[in-house]
Amino acid sequence: MILAIGSDHAGFSLKQEIITALQQENHQLIDCGTYSSQSVDYPDIAEKVAHKVLEENILGILICGTGIGISIAANKIRGIRAALCHDPYSAAMAREHNDANIIAIGSRVSGSGIALAMIKTFINTKFQGGRHQLRIEKIGSLEIKCQEGSQASGLY
Repeated sequence: MILAIGSDHAGFSLKQEIITALQQENHQLIDCGTYSSQSVDYPDIAEKVAHKVLEENILGILICGTGIGISIAANKIRGIRAALCHDPYSAAMAREHNDANIIAIGSRVSGSGIALAMIKTFINTKFQGGRHQLRIEKIGSLEIKCQEGSQASGLY
């Protein structure tokens, strides 16, 4: 499986561990940065991974200190459904019910063992469709509505 992966400086070390582990299982990873522990801005990394996810129609992995900021940034991009996960169950539900295409992980709140377990669950779980499909379509409608919004308040 081909996956896009990226992290900010706080997630760099965990990202390297994940890349090594997933490559040992014959996954191909597109590393969207960062490439060191030097400080970077997580929205830039979120954008790069999201672009690859949409361009290549693949799943993505994002890592920052808590996973919060990088998931917020990724979710600003139309077509991205980034799920901040803390355990394998939330990773499974993110795929099964929400058709999430990016998993976000906090390196300061998840160890490498649980992070890898979440990622494996995420990439091996399929979207169930059915009643969940309508909800995904409604999320897409919200994205369009907000993007095309014209109210002075900034809301759609």
